[in-house]
Amino acid sequence: MSKKSPQLRFKGFTDAWEELKLGDAVSISSGVTGDAALQDGKYRLTRIESISQGMLNVARLGFTNEKPDQKYLLNLGDILYSNINSLSHIGKVALVDTTGIYHGINLLRFQMRNGVDSEFLFQRLNTMPMKNWAVSHANPAVSQASINQTELSKQPISSPTLTEQQQIGNFFKEIDNIIGLHQRKLDLLKEQKKGYLQKMFPKAGEKIPELRFEGFADDWEERKLGDITKISTGKLDANAMVENGKYDFYTSGIKKYRIDVAAFEGPSITIAGNGATVGYMHLADNKFNAYQRTYVLQEFLVDRSFIFSEIGNKLPKKIKQEARTGNIPYIVMDMLTELKLSIPQNNSEQQKIGSFFKQLDDTIDLHQRKLDLFKEQKKGFLQKMFV
Repeated sequence: MSKKSPQLRFKGFTDAWEELKLGDAVSISSGVTGDAALQDGKYRLTRIESISQGMLNVARLGFTNEKPDQKYLLNLGDILYSNINSLSHIGKVALVDTTGIYHGINLLRFQMRNGVDSEFLFQRLNTMPMKNWAVSHANPAVSQASINQTELSKQPISSPTLTEQQQIGNFFKEIDNIIGLHQRKLDLLKEQKKGYLQKMFPKAGEKIPELRFEGFADDWEERKLGDITKISTGKLDANAMVENGKYDFYTSGIKKYRIDVAAFEGPSITIAGNGATVGYMHLADNKFNAYQRTYVLQEFLVDRSFIFSEIGNKLPKKIKQEARTGNIPYIVMDMLTELKLSIPQNNSEQQKIGSFFKQLDDTIDLHQRKLDLFKEQKKGFLQKMFV
């Protein structure tokens, strides 16, 4: 294929894509200076935080009580571009799909010129070459990086005819709608789980939960985690994983790795002891191994699935209150051994609650995998359908 043609195209399109500069496709403008830090006000105003997951997040807008000039009122189909922020945020974009919002400072506004489809350009700006260009052309500063507006207008892009742009734009819009649908389902399930955790376990100082299965009325008892399970840690470095290894290897991340040597055997629970995902848990079965800052729970005196849910209910609060923090947040053994849990005395109630949350977690994991799959598919199409 020619360098000016993508690897994958819709039928009927064979012409080479035209090379042009971003400033030829859009007019670029800065926003109005306003008191965007206000939590409420007469007029809604964009700010850096307004770009979230490729969308204009109305929950993260600022406000001003002084009406901006009409020229700052955003139109449907405008694109907002982050040109001043950390390097990880530079080049992020949002497509305006909501009316009644004014363009605030610290985000650039792209308005389409004739012959340019906004959905196509929005997706084009989301490709890795465009993001890499943004990072490579950002001028580093003490607290923020920035891209000069004149430099940005010279950013090279390639574009097909308007008809092909529209087909590509509509295709990716459908994918984004599917991703959004699965994201909303996932968020709803997570919120439902939070609600059940609050209602199906006793509140502080109480001995029975607000919501419980029929046939159970006994008071719950408070026990320390260290009294109902054996707690130890792994012994290995985080880089001990082996590709295509025989056993699961648990680290302080969410992802499971593989290793050829096992040191534990399930049924167990692993808890990440440090890092950004500190406190993250896995149900570990069969033979496995663990990183030295990963805690391993075994030999349970109560139902494992129940304990998994109750730890998930109580541990995040304890971590927030007591976590030893430095450059990397971490927890220590006594935070776990002294963790106080509320436990039903009836084993059947433990099992019912454990099974209920296990099924809910499995459903959440299923939707997360579907969402991740659609996102990966989109990445693949972005690589193949743009020059």
